[in-house]
Amino acid sequence: MSTTTPDIIYTIVDEAPELARNSLLPIISAFAGAAGINVQTRDISLAGRILSLFSNLLSDEQRVTDDLAALGELVKTPDANVIKLPNISASVPQLQEAITELQSQGFPIPDYPRDPKTDTEKSVRAKYDGIKGSAVNPVLREGNSDRRSAKAVKAYAKLNPHRMGDWTKDNKTTVASMPGHDFFANEKSVTITAAQAGGAKIIHTDKDGKTTVLKDGLSYEDGTIVDGTFMSAKALRTYIKDEVASTPPGVLFSVHLKATMMKVSDPIIFGHFVSVYLEDFLGKHGSAIDFNPNSGIGTLEKLIAGNAEMEADLKAALASKPPLYMVNSDKGITNLHVSSDVIIDASMPAVIKAGGIGWGPDGEPANTKCCIPDNCYAPVYDETVEFFKTNGKLDVTTCGAVSNVGLMAQKAEEYGSHPTTFTANADGTISIVLDNGETIISHDVEAGDIWRSCTAKKAPILDWIKLGIERADATGLAAFWLDENRAHDAELIKYIKPALADAGKDIPIMAPRAATRFTLEEMTKGHDVVTITGNVLRDYLTDLFPILELGTSAKMLSIVKLMNGGGLFETGAGGSAPKHVEQLQEENHLRWDSLGEFCALGESFNFLATKDRPKAAILGDAVERATQILLVEGHSPGRKVGDNDNRSSHYWFARYWAEAIASQYKDADLKAHFSKIATELAENEDTILAELKADEGKPADMGGYYHADADKVTAIMRPSKTLNAIIG
Repeated sequence: MSTTTPDIIYTIVDEAPELARNSLLPIISAFAGAAGINVQTRDISLAGRILSLFSNLLSDEQRVTDDLAALGELVKTPDANVIKLPNISASVPQLQEAITELQSQGFPIPDYPRDPKTDTEKSVRAKYDGIKGSAVNPVLREGNSDRRSAKAVKAYAKLNPHRMGDWTKDNKTTVASMPGHDFFANEKSVTITAAQAGGAKIIHTDKDGKTTVLKDGLSYEDGTIVDGTFMSAKALRTYIKDEVASTPPGVLFSVHLKATMMKVSDPIIFGHFVSVYLEDFLGKHGSAIDFNPNSGIGTLEKLIAGNAEMEADLKAALASKPPLYMVNSDKGITNLHVSSDVIIDASMPAVIKAGGIGWGPDGEPANTKCCIPDNCYAPVYDETVEFFKTNGKLDVTTCGAVSNVGLMAQKAEEYGSHPTTFTANADGTISIVLDNGETIISHDVEAGDIWRSCTAKKAPILDWIKLGIERADATGLAAFWLDENRAHDAELIKYIKPALADAGKDIPIMAPRAATRFTLEEMTKGHDVVTITGNVLRDYLTDLFPILELGTSAKMLSIVKLMNGGGLFETGAGGSAPKHVEQLQEENHLRWDSLGEFCALGESFNFLATKDRPKAAILGDAVERATQILLVEGHSPGRKVGDNDNRSSHYWFARYWAEAIASQYKDADLKAHFSKIATELAENEDTILAELKADEGKPADMGGYYHADADKVTAIMRPSKTLNAIIG
């Protein structure tokens, strides 16, 4: 890591975005360097985070710095300028795979203790658990989210509409949520007063009065909203059984969760779906195999491989239930194979975009029952499905743009992403107790119930409201997505109404179902709408609407206005990244679209320009012009070998970027420098494109998935000697 002060930090991440970085970043660094702008990298990949945990066990050559911790401090400063690519939000299976790969490469790191017993094992488990889920985001997001489509991207989408599936009158796709006893129904929420501010702990008290401290050392500030809620395991299992039994013939069965973000609660919920769906098989064979349903059917298949009786019984058990929605029907990967494949913000928009269609085990399209147990957010998807059933598919050529302002600063509403989610190990109560002895929240729970808590501090809430008002003023139509009948939302509304009154604004506050209907109605009229939401809905809506409007959420402009004056520029979602890597490995074609990176890059340069860096403004303006030309000329990556891929798209971006800088007259030195580069890129077009595609169609060896070999990746992602020589 360089010791010079960076102007821009570009993150090292995972999977397809990381492969793309190896191609794009040399171009960015060369162009920025010509303008005296220093671009550096910091490693927030899953492998990097793992290795930084165990530096004491590594050799000097293997040791890495804790870049995530360093970035966590940097984003609190006014000079922070970070471009953050999507990183893996690791589930337990992904974490274990990464550990195994690193060990095979000679890194002496410990195994992940599944059932820690010794103090050493508990310490190792605690370290690993700290980097599961969306561990990166709470550290870096010291500001609230402003996410919208760039004007050039939206204009291109209207002129070049992606395919939308038709909604037929007999469509049987539905969204099914729990009738009660879920997180929504059981939520309690309080706002901490000055007298209550200070330390707190979460305790479990069983029926015999035995008290166990689940979490100590909590600290609440004056004005912080604190929630607690739980989901009944018995009610969940009853709901699952009822939904399995009531699935109509010919309709697929599916569950839509987010085990990568809700890293404690959702893998457990997922496990209940697996165990209920396979209750006949597990009733017969469960005691003979060491199988945790939370790990999914994929793990079960590996455990019983070669046992003819068990394999036959599993096949029969699957055949006796409604057919499963498939993640990959060609490879037999079901919706219940692994929890990290069940990503609601990617899977539900895909079903809706396709016209209420999923793919079954037979490889054929079918309607699907979409189980979303918790009513906090299920109504959004239910209302969307019902809207399109009534009104037909969205007209991409005329619809308005839906943007989002999301509350997320300082770990606001990080449900499930932090260590305040627990499974009750016995009947009793779980309570939040202040250091002064006052109990502020308490729930009666039964063994197996999933209890969780989250917080939202006053300063981020007020900053979020202010940002929401700013975006509403700029856009025209907006709504706060809050349900006054939900405990947490009711506390937020107590902040919002006075803030709106003070600002003289009249922005409606709507429950998520009504807000969904309002937004869909207005966007279909061609109106732009701002959705002002909490953290989880921010995550869900910034996939749902972009996928409907643009065909992908990777093309969104994501700006985090850091509360202390810096900027964090995120580049879109990485939910499809594993499939992209798989294709690269099989046929050396990377279809990852770096449009999100282009948009973030332009904003990053524009932000730097506000620090009295005029050359950054020239580069930022040229990025925007290059992006627009690239879209118009059709040089985004295609899905198949022979199409443009990520690398050839980067060539066109570099060429158009150089041409845009060369055509300006504000800086003669930059004009002269990039005129030469633009000419060379144009003159060598055929040679460069031939070199980029020379090995397409052949397998590509990365030397690792989570921790790939740097030299091999460079050879794969920078195969044009001519382009490399021109860029430098």
